[in-house]
Amino acid sequence: FVKMNVLPIEIINQLKENELTSKLQVLISYLLLSFREISDGLRNGNFSSDLTGTQNAFGDHQLDVDVKSDLLIFNNLKKSQFVHVASSEENPIEIDCHGNGFSVAFDPLDGSSIIDANFAVGSIVGIWPGSGFLNRLGREMVSSMICQYGPRVTVIIALAAEVLKLNQSISFELTMHQSGWRLSIPELEIKPVTKIFAPGNLRAVTDNTKYDTLIRYWITNKYTLRYSGGLVPDVYHILIKKEGVLSNVSSKNAKAKLRLLFEAAPIALIIESAKGSSCVCPSEIESEEFNPVSILDVSITDLDKRVGVCYGSSSEVERLITHLFKSE
Repeated sequence: FVKMNVLPIEIINQLKENELTSKLQVLISYLLLSFREISDGLRNGNFSSDLTGTQNAFGDHQLDVDVKSDLLIFNNLKKSQFVHVASSEENPIEIDCHGNGFSVAFDPLDGSSIIDANFAVGSIVGIWPGSGFLNRLGREMVSSMICQYGPRVTVIIALAAEVLKLNQSISFELTMHQSGWRLSIPELEIKPVTKIFAPGNLRAVTDNTKYDTLIRYWITNKYTLRYSGGLVPDVYHILIKKEGVLSNVSSKNAKAKLRLLFEAAPIALIIESAKGSSCVCPSEIESEEFNPVSILDVSITDLDKRVGVCYGSSSEVERLITHLFKSE
C-alpha cells in the first residue's frame, strides 16, 4: 500500500542522489499514505466532527477527527523508521518516534471550525533534518506539505534547494487517484501583483489602526475577497490562482492564533518556493518592529509560539509591510 503513495518519477528525477533524499522519499510516501487514509476516514464517515470531551495542551477542544488524524499520522511516521521526533498541535511535545533522519511537525487537520459545514479542510506538515525543533528556523526545513481534502484530494509539496539537483527550491501539486499520486502541476509560481485578498482575524482592526487602514485600502480599491476561514484552502487558492494575499494580523485584544511550528513556517516554505513572499507581523516580534522578516527566519523558541502572518504576491506583502511597520 505504501508503494501506491510514492513520489512521481518526474519529481524523483530532480532529487539529488544521497542518503538524505532516499530517506526523505520514504518519509514522504508514509505522509502521502496518511493523507489517503485521512481522506478515506472523512469520506466514509469514520471520522466525525463531534467533540471528544477532551482538550489538547493548548486548551483547544478536540474533535473526533482531530484525534484520529493525529494518531494515524504518528503511527505512519513511526513506521517510516526515519523520524527522530515528531510534534503536533494535538500533542505539542517532542515525541520519540524511534527512527533516524528527520523531525516532523504537523497540524493533522486544520479547519476544525468549518469541517461541520463540509468546507474543504487540510493537513499541514513541516520536515526538518536531524532531531528537535527548538531554536531552529523554518529555513532549515527540507520539505513541507499541505494536503487539501475537498472535491478532490490534492497536496502541494515544497522541496528545499539543498535536496534538488538544480539547487533551487520548488513547489508542485500532486492529485490523489486510486492507483497513486499523479503530478498535476509540475511547478507553482505566484505572480508579484494581485487584487485578490483574504483578510484573517478582522477583530484586530478594532484596536490595530494600521491593519484597519490596510483593510480599508483593499476594499476601497475594489480588491476581490476570497476567504473561507480555513488556512489550507485560503493558501491553496493563492497557489492555484497564481496570485493573492492572505493576512492574519493580531492586536492587543485579538491575539495571534497561528502557530509558527505547526502552521506558519511550513506554509511559508511552500509560498516562498513558489516565488511568493511571507512576512511575520510586527506585533509578534517587538525587536523586529521596523525590520520585517520572512517567517522562515523566525526562531522557534517555543513549540507553542504564535505569530501574525502575511503570505502571497510580493507586491501586496510589501504593501502590508509599508502599512504595519511604518513609524507612528
